[in-house]
Amino acid sequence: MTGENPAFDSGERVATVSNPELQAIFGVTLIAVLGVSSIAPALPRMATALGVGAGEVALLITAFTLPGVVLTTVAGILADRYGRLRILVPGLLLFAAAGVACVFARSLPVLIALRVVQGIGASPIGSINVTLIGDLFTDRHRTTAMGLNASLLSIGTAAYPAIGGALTLLAWSAPFALAVLALPVAFLVLRRLQLAPRGHRSHLGEYFGGLWTVVRRPQVLLLFFTSTAIFILLYGAYVTFLPFLMAERFESSAPEIGLMMGGLSLATALTSANLGRLAARLGHRRLMTLGFVAFAAGLAAVPRAPQVLALALPAVLLGFAFATTIPVVQVLLAGFAPTDRRGAVMSLNGTVLRLGQTLGPPVMAGVHRVGGVDSVFAGGAVFALVLALLVFAGVRD
Repeated sequence: MTGENPAFDSGERVATVSNPELQAIFGVTLIAVLGVSSIAPALPRMATALGVGAGEVALLITAFTLPGVVLTTVAGILADRYGRLRILVPGLLLFAAAGVACVFARSLPVLIALRVVQGIGASPIGSINVTLIGDLFTDRHRTTAMGLNASLLSIGTAAYPAIGGALTLLAWSAPFALAVLALPVAFLVLRRLQLAPRGHRSHLGEYFGGLWTVVRRPQVLLLFFTSTAIFILLYGAYVTFLPFLMAERFESSAPEIGLMMGGLSLATALTSANLGRLAARLGHRRLMTLGFVAFAAGLAAVPRAPQVLALALPAVLLGFAFATTIPVVQVLLAGFAPTDRRGAVMSLNGTVLRLGQTLGPPVMAGVHRVGGVDSVFAGGAVFALVLALLVFAGVRD
């Protein structure tokens, strides 16, 4: 049994931006990235308004990502057994409700509690979207679809910091209001993704036995570790500490920080849109290795920037790095997993990804306390080079 619908045929779908099913997935992806990127440029102002330090306000990111460490995999298992939409749509609705409530919170403890609730709603969003791509597309169309999805994700990541930074001109809590966008996306999902796999309920022992056969493979474990590491680098070093470096060293405003951080996402979007061509030419192993080398170069260049405009170069390098690592990991994992276990495998990847998001800020905050902001980026660069060696040795096309 495959868990597919009778009318479901992934082989008939072509990955183009005009595909209505892929457009609905794009909407989900844009919501998945909203929860962190829209508030990152506003963190310094939030810290001032709430009367807390950088380490404390960083908990607004950790509180949002922490529920997904536990619940993303649970959501994937439920999506395999009960259907993708029955798990995805309630998550979108909860995400919107808790996010809007954050606008009206006026203390850090209340904000943290609401961000936990919003993170619960977000738990299935960032993994079921790529699961659906694995369900609906095969072979080169799957790689192309993952690349296009990553490109749209990056456009959102580019737009949200700028929008969030601009909204702080109205109020420090205004960026949280963007969560209301999840409501029309939920409607679009219900209209356009009715042919997504509706799940099947095999014996639990059989289900988990087959899942264990997939996840214990050495290459799958390496890919999971890679996902964690990428987001430790991205969220721990760049997303959390670039705003403070820019504010302290260059006296940048929240809108200026948002625009600079958007440069990474634009570079990611341009690279991801051509992921299918790059993977066909270089292969997955070489492409991922090159991505981690770019990660190292970009992080190392951040503290050496003599002026604020010079930060554009590391932003481009890091955008290229992200585009050539995470989407490739997703393509490879989707290929390892059969349809009736794909939700769990992709959600496990979402779990370890969120683990990286969650660990990144406190880990790099510890590095910051010991050696200052420059050591955050230098340590991240060294870690990225180690990852390049691991990928080159362990990933197979």
